[in-house]
Amino acid sequence: MSQERPSVVTPERFASGLTWEEWLKAIRRNRDKFEYNYQETVLTPEDVAALRELVAAPHGPAKVLALGEDWCPDVFRGLPVMAKMAQAAGMELRIFFRDQNLDIMDEFLKDGQFRSIPTFVFYTRDHRYICHWIERPALADSEMHLLQEILQLREKDPEEFRRQYEAFQRGPVWARWRQETVREIIELLRAKVRPS
Repeated sequence: MSQERPSVVTPERFASGLTWEEWLKAIRRNRDKFEYNYQETVLTPEDVAALRELVAAPHGPAKVLALGEDWCPDVFRGLPVMAKMAQAAGMELRIFFRDQNLDIMDEFLKDGQFRSIPTFVFYTRDHRYICHWIERPALADSEMHLLQEILQLREKDPEEFRRQYEAFQRGPVWARWRQETVREIIELLRAKVRPS
């Protein structure tokens, strides 16, 4: 994020975002997938303790802004993880539809050019920017090849593609990507927040 000009995310704008419950009511697609990934996200006692310690720090992540869209697999996997983490840690989560909030998205482009989602932006209690996390964990990027065979079916056999892709989204690799999201975000926050 560029620090040269003020952020469009004022405290008032942040507060106008949707809560997790409001997001689930507002979306038109994949509600079952958002709910499934929320239910399947496991936070260990160590994860919860680490998150609460971070939030309790003087300049800890009290607030998190999320950008997403309901059609995106990275969002229906990753946003429920963030919702579970925020609830466990006592962070205030506010969610914005990316395409209706491109001015926010454009402050947090992946590699300075891509409107990748989900994007999670962490702020202190007094709304100072801490850091942000984009799209998916590095492990998922390194394992995208595991999806290639399934994706190649999209044109050849759409029905088989859907069947295999749905199964993949309920399988062990997908679950590992959820867990890695938790680990990576905690690691990022630990690097940016000084404990009390």
